[in-house]
Amino acid sequence: MFRVMLVDDEPMILRGMSVIVDWKDMGFEIVKSAANGAQAYEYLKENEVDLIIADIKMPEMNGLELIKKIREEGISDAYYVILSGYNDFEYARKAIRYKCMDYLLKPIDSEKLIELLFQVADSLRNRLQMSKDREEIRNVYYKQSLTALLCGKYDEENIKSVKKELNIDKSKCRFILASVDNTVLLDDMDDKETNDIKEKLYNNAIKYIGNANLIIKDTFDYIDEHEIGIILLDEMIKNLDKTETGYLKELSEALNYDLKEGAVLLAGKQVEDISKLSRSYTNACMLRSFRGFSIERQVYYYEDEVSVSHNNLILFKQGLDELITAIEQNDISRINKSVDVLYTEMERNGLNQNMQSMNISYLLFSLIHLAVEQDESVDQEEILHYISENSFDTTFTRGGRLHLKRFALSYAEYLIQLRKNVSRGILSDIEWEIKNNYDKNLTLRDLSAKYYVNSSYLGQIFKKKYNQSFKDYLCSVRIDEAAKQLLTTDEKIANIAENVGYRDPDYFLIKFTQVMGISPAKYRKNGGIPT
Repeated sequence: MFRVMLVDDEPMILRGMSVIVDWKDMGFEIVKSAANGAQAYEYLKENEVDLIIADIKMPEMNGLELIKKIREEGISDAYYVILSGYNDFEYARKAIRYKCMDYLLKPIDSEKLIELLFQVADSLRNRLQMSKDREEIRNVYYKQSLTALLCGKYDEENIKSVKKELNIDKSKCRFILASVDNTVLLDDMDDKETNDIKEKLYNNAIKYIGNANLIIKDTFDYIDEHEIGIILLDEMIKNLDKTETGYLKELSEALNYDLKEGAVLLAGKQVEDISKLSRSYTNACMLRSFRGFSIERQVYYYEDEVSVSHNNLILFKQGLDELITAIEQNDISRINKSVDVLYTEMERNGLNQNMQSMNISYLLFSLIHLAVEQDESVDQEEILHYISENSFDTTFTRGGRLHLKRFALSYAEYLIQLRKNVSRGILSDIEWEIKNNYDKNLTLRDLSAKYYVNSSYLGQIFKKKYNQSFKDYLCSVRIDEAAKQLLTTDEKIANIAENVGYRDPDYFLIKFTQVMGISPAKYRKNGGIPT
């Protein structure tokens, strides 16, 4: 409802205007009736209205003085209509200079008022739409600029855009990944269930942080389906008079509200300025991998997990290099032996968390380098993604020798896949599977097992070829088929959703609208997407 304020020193005029038309039916609500310009001015200082209808001649402050004052002081940009008698026409002309929309002559004609209200409503709707369009364009550019910063491929305009939206000039910051810690549950979830987790994380984050621009839900490719990104500004924490440790502990608790899966925070290294955000983002991605070998905790700091002091710590380089060579050669017996030797050495020297962190760090960084040597086209982000997915093993104690053996054997297989460059034949088979079985519960994990390919590597080469993830590709195939059925059959929308593989009709509506930009019902009614 558009908000209206009536201003006139004659009570009968005010009462008459309030009943002369059906304001509510026309989309308006009278929120204030003022006896003069001074009363109206005081109300406008604290409240917003969309339309002001004011008499010209009033005591204390007349209608012309009121519009002049609110325009010059920038108090209100409401549409302004003046009431005047025939002898006041010269005043009305003066009011036009202060962006007065129109004038009504007394006595008020209901048809004239209705005609004017139609004009005002149209203008207000256009103004709202323009405001929404501008806001949407600004949001899109902010997301593009933020993505550029995360990639480390930005220009000065990107930095200006992000700083403007975050209302900062220079502030230390961290990039933080909020990630679900229960890999067993995630493996058994479908798209909707993982999307629901992300929505819960996002909504809980907004409730605690308050600023949606600091929370990243779907801007960047390497934020998983069950993760959100958070920008932590040092300036913000100082203004709240909190320590960073205390703030992140409270944030972790807030994110886990009503979230049975359990979420942890992966805090990248603090950087001096928002322009260096990509470094902190990369650190947070590394923590995905390192936490699989660490003691479980609510918040993982890059500095604590990776950049440990080497004072009084021992790097078992010879044993680690032996393990790396065994992994490179896919020598199963040698891998098992090397892990045993490594842990025996660490136990002999008094195994502690810092010692283990340093040695695991050396191992993982070496494995990243090894993968890049096998296939230069593989992005380090993708390798980190692989390591993070395979760092967890619920069967064995985190960081134990059996855990490391399982991981090392898996990584040796991964390197074999890189060498073979299996993308040509396998991807055509996977494409055939999707196009012929899109209505079934297809997962990358199941297809990789069927075709004897490492699931993480299959995801990487799939994205390279199709420029989108396996899930997005499957979704597009399903939505295309649904669109065909909407136009060529009389099936109910819920049945079509099930036909193409969506068990939840509501989730199908969301995905269809996201992909096609129009709801299934409107798509069918319009005979497709209107041009």
